[in-house]
Amino acid sequence: MAEGLNKVMLLGNLGADPELKVLQGGQSVLRLRLATTETYLDKNNQRQERTEWHSISIWGKRGEALAKFIGKGARLYIEGGIRTSSYEKDGEKRYKTEINATNVILCDTKGGGGASRERADNNKAPQQNDMPDEFGDDSEIPF
Repeated sequence: MAEGLNKVMLLGNLGADPELKVLQGGQSVLRLRLATTETYLDKNNQRQERTEWHSISIWGKRGEALAKFIGKGARLYIEGGIRTSSYEKDGEKRYKTEINATNVILCDTKGGGGASRERADNNKAPQQNDMPDEFGDDSEIPF
């Protein structure tokens, strides 16, 4: 059987501060809501915008580290794959589709530095000397 390809690439802005959760068993996950906006011309040649909202999950240490640097409004490039799960609510089967991120690039941190890290200037992108001591040099940053 031939293998398939499940790859997503998104460039957008966070619609809210990310939420870091520690699940049973100690596994952590960072959940984000990312907005991507596209412009197009309608049939009357008028420019229109369409915004899509994406649910993103970033697992483990990468998510824990990112939670310190990003907040609402941050611009991110995300690569990953689509994951669909199902659950029951009120006797109805429901489906949830999200992006399981495997690569995240901070394009800027507009809107804040994350809930766990305050900055004097919320629009300032992190500099090398802003990185927590536990990371050491850039080669050890987990994202």
